[in-house]
Amino acid sequence: MNHSNLYFRTFLLMLAAATVAFIWILLPYYGAIFWSAILAIVFSPLHRRLLSKMSGSPNLAAFATLMIIVLIVIIPLILASGALVQEGAAIYKRISSGELNLGDYFQQIVSALPPSVHSMLDRFGVGDIFSLREKLSAIALEGSKFLASQAVNVGQNTFEFLIGLGVMLYILYFLLRDGSRLAHHSKQLIPLSEEHKQHLFRKFATVVRATVKGNIAVAITQGALGGVMFWFLGIQGALLWGVIMAFLSLLPAVGAALIWAPVAIYFLVTGAIWQGVILSLFGVIVIGLVDNILRPLLVGKDTKIPDYIILISTLGGLSVFGLNGFVIGPLFAALFIACWDLFPSAIRMNQKDES
Repeated sequence: MNHSNLYFRTFLLMLAAATVAFIWILLPYYGAIFWSAILAIVFSPLHRRLLSKMSGSPNLAAFATLMIIVLIVIIPLILASGALVQEGAAIYKRISSGELNLGDYFQQIVSALPPSVHSMLDRFGVGDIFSLREKLSAIALEGSKFLASQAVNVGQNTFEFLIGLGVMLYILYFLLRDGSRLAHHSKQLIPLSEEHKQHLFRKFATVVRATVKGNIAVAITQGALGGVMFWFLGIQGALLWGVIMAFLSLLPAVGAALIWAPVAIYFLVTGAIWQGVILSLFGVIVIGLVDNILRPLLVGKDTKIPDYIILISTLGGLSVFGLNGFVIGPLFAALFIACWDLFPSAIRMNQKDES
């Protein structure tokens, strides 16, 4: 008995060491592996339909699904990223040359405010308009400088990017082809009841699909609508602002408004009344309704997670894991809720086994 315990503990130690070492060597390609798994889960229903139509040929179905993903996800994302970087570089040149100064726009807004508002700003300790103007200009310059630097980094890291993209597509192909078998094998390794394993795996897949499809659909829709409206109103850098609104829309309730609301205020206080009114109405009614209607339908409805949990977990995930966190955060929240839902039945099963 003592030898058996020693052997088992030694094996557990070796298993833990081997697992940590394997994860450590995979860390450089963490993003590629993560998104290959996410895309495999999201597109698994499409792969199953193609598999049924291709006489059960797993290789052909996986390849066809991979090509569809490349056409509708990878290529548009690369093209949009390239256009964004180029536009960011152009705006950086205009800001650094003084042609575009957000501090001056801020000054125009403040100057148009009535004296009572100036007094209120002084009372709350934010009356140093010159300091705020300089800080805003510095922030705009740093932000555009970051986008411009990405143009250089894209050129310098092209080889590294291509390797990461190749790794992601390579892993994605095998996850699509062998995903069902791998999932079944993983279930066998988890020491839980079949009911509990089914519940956890079903929750995992549902949250991934709903979060990715829902958040991306909301982000693309809000960003596209905001960008088109900015273009219609003649605002320079409409593509850049549309992409920024798309990224900010990953934050439920407040995202895209952080961009269009200040612009609408600028129009209103500087005399461009009809532009300000149109942008305000469009932002509140159209862009706002996209977030209020689509997000609960595509994310909250499928995940059965309250909206406030989605908001908090998304913010937390983004702050800890970066852009990947908009999936990881809600996923951890869903697994947390699922585990606590299973807790009472786990206690009952344990009491039954002890008796």
